[in-house]
Amino acid sequence: MKRFRSSLTGLCCIASLLFATSAFADTVKIVVPFAAGGPVDQLARILANELGPKLNADVIVDDRGGAGGAIGSELVARAAPDGNTILLASLGSQVLSPILKAPTTYDPVKSFEPVMLVGAVPTLLVVSQQLGVATLPDLIAKAKRQKLTYGSAGPGTTMNIAVEMLNAAADVKITHVPYRGAGPALNDLLGGHVDMVEADLPILLPLVQAGSVKALALFAAERSPLVPDLPTTTELGLPGVVIENWYGVFLPAGTPPQTRDKLEAALYAVVATPSIKQRFAENGMHGALGHEAFAARLAKEFVDWPVTIKTLGITGE
Repeated sequence: MKRFRSSLTGLCCIASLLFATSAFADTVKIVVPFAAGGPVDQLARILANELGPKLNADVIVDDRGGAGGAIGSELVARAAPDGNTILLASLGSQVLSPILKAPTTYDPVKSFEPVMLVGAVPTLLVVSQQLGVATLPDLIAKAKRQKLTYGSAGPGTTMNIAVEMLNAAADVKITHVPYRGAGPALNDLLGGHVDMVEADLPILLPLVQAGSVKALALFAAERSPLVPDLPTTTELGLPGVVIENWYGVFLPAGTPPQTRDKLEAALYAVVATPSIKQRFAENGMHGALGHEAFAARLAKEFVDWPVTIKTLGITGE
């Protein structure tokens, strides 16, 4: 009996320890490695509002933009691995930016524990209404005859890489005009100072619907129900010109698996909520992945993207 009580006491202690390492503090922080007001910040606030009750915590958003996402990422990499500091990153900040300029204070792979890919969004190319082109083949033909320009959020961003993929595949040279963010690039597109921009569907869709810009193609393999009449680059004979942006949740490396699993379960519950599912669908977001599938995708992207970036001659400068 004493041996049984001793074993039971030991098991209870182990269970208590496991629960303690998987419990969240009263305040949990989602770090966004971008400025406030952008798409990642907006998504973080949706998640924070829904996660709070599920984690029994006050979930706040901490915007730490700068250095292509490195400032916010470093903050999380150095945080205690207790589940209370979460990173909400994108393809650009977590993969592309570190490939172009390797961070010295953290490792983009080894310093983080992938939790969940919350969703991915297609990207599309839009042009100024003043340009006078109606289709992507029209644009390519025009680019072969005269100088055209495109705006991006800066060197090495998805907005930059996407058009350079088009340049290579279509054998044209549309000139890059980098800006300090997507907002200024879009403002100059609307003002007629650059000819085109390639960006996430949720960012550009309101401008397309308002008739402020002309959409030419989704840089995707399949059409989107949000723009069902818009062809894809794959349909138009450019199957390699495909890029989608994703948003994923990470924890610091060394976080206990049970803590990661608890956060992943809470996130799955959030994205399964009917109102959130509808909101995501309205923005073209799809394809949530659990930690194992997300980790596998990341591993592949850290192999594939360096090759693409080097082939295109893109630098972070």
